[in-house]
Amino acid sequence: MRKTPLEAKIEKIVQPVVEDLGFSLYCVKATGDGGAQVLQVMAEDPATKRLGVDDCASISRAISAVLDVEDPIDGKYRLEVSSPGIDRYLMRLEDFEAYKGFDVKLETDIPAENGQRKFRGRIDGIKNETITLLTDQGEAIIGFNTIAKAKLVMSDALIKATA
Repeated sequence: MRKTPLEAKIEKIVQPVVEDLGFSLYCVKATGDGGAQVLQVMAEDPATKRLGVDDCASISRAISAVLDVEDPIDGKYRLEVSSPGIDRYLMRLEDFEAYKGFDVKLETDIPAENGQRKFRGRIDGIKNETITLLTDQGEAIIGFNTIAKAKLVMSDALIKATA
């Protein structure tokens, strides 16, 4: 999944702080919200793939202090710290591999040969930086570098697998 320059900059600032607390940074998302940016930082315990409310509060306090000093965002922003959740974004090729067999919704920057940019299907395989999805229309082969965003689809199977 592509990062904006601002997201990459913030990730570089907050990653060491999150890791020093014993967590792994999953992703940083920056979105507009009627004049104020929303900065969402997703992290998880590497052992459990979860993050509790107290963990979110600790991370929030620690990265707030660093962000106040570094001041990477022009204007006001709202910081949200959370777990990536069950229906998480898929950020790296390894994420697609880890959730092979599960349903995903994804969008690409570049349309496929048929003009399609939005896909929903089951992750069937990953090979040579391409993702194979089994969709209702058949097999779709998507280059990882063309994916703008990808997110798991909530299902009973996903809930059971992550319990």
